[in-house]
Amino acid sequence: MTIQFNCPNCNALIAFDKKHCGKRARCITCGQRFIIPCEDNETPQKIKPEPEEKSQPIPGFYRAAVVESWKLFINPDNATGLVFVVAAVCFKFFVGHTDYSFTMGGFRVQAPTGLIVRLAAWGCLFWYYMEIIYSTAFHEEVLPEVYMGGLFGFIWNIVKSLYVFAVSLVIVELPCIIFLAISASMGIRLPVIAHILALAGLFAFPMAILTFAIGRDITIVARPDHILRPIAKAFWPYLTVVGLFVLTWELQFHAVGYGKLLGSSKLIIGLHLLANIAIQALALISMRAVGLFHRHYSCHFSW
Repeated sequence: MTIQFNCPNCNALIAFDKKHCGKRARCITCGQRFIIPCEDNETPQKIKPEPEEKSQPIPGFYRAAVVESWKLFINPDNATGLVFVVAAVCFKFFVGHTDYSFTMGGFRVQAPTGLIVRLAAWGCLFWYYMEIIYSTAFHEEVLPEVYMGGLFGFIWNIVKSLYVFAVSLVIVELPCIIFLAISASMGIRLPVIAHILALAGLFAFPMAILTFAIGRDITIVARPDHILRPIAKAFWPYLTVVGLFVLTWELQFHAVGYGKLLGSSKLIIGLHLLANIAIQALALISMRAVGLFHRHYSCHFSW
């Protein structure tokens, strides 16, 4: 259920899912921070900024992002979130290869169970990634609660999360896509330039996801000033975020599912399953680092 209310500072119309009631948020129009109300048209409580908030970053980013991240896995308050992630990984690992399509008479009945399972699992993980970024950005030190709003809320969050990640990736890779389209129409192959553009898009991808996770509006992902200014102002911390993100991306790209291990020993299957779970542990650390980047360098954000 969505609740609508007006910004207590500039009166801009704002909408959030009711499950976020009581959480901190920021108006993307004027930057005012507030507590999300629980009812429609209720006036949100303003959050007064710290005196130094707008002028300088909060110290300690590297320690929080790299050194203290292991605490995620020993805090008992995170048990539900960790079980949720492990369940999604196991479901994708063991069922993601199945396909029960069959031919009946002259018709082919499509039942790509594995594809549906993979999309559902990734949708759950993408949704949880954004929840981690959001809660970490607003000073939460534990993983967010797992609440997807019943069956219809579950389906909606999966679809929305897949859509957000896909659109964000297309936006940041748009220069590469346009270049490939133009070069193909001209019969020219310049793989080095295409690779550089693709890497540049991947470099901006964590900021695009952060922009949506905090702002909750996919249109602001297309604003270059929202994406580039924080990167330029805090380049080295952002490079740390990108390093964690790219490492996770590469490891996940080479991860092997159960479908490719049929006939292997239980030990080999178990090791690959543990490797898939370890990659998602690194993904949680990466998403936390994205949220920490906003927390520590919010003075560089224009929204």
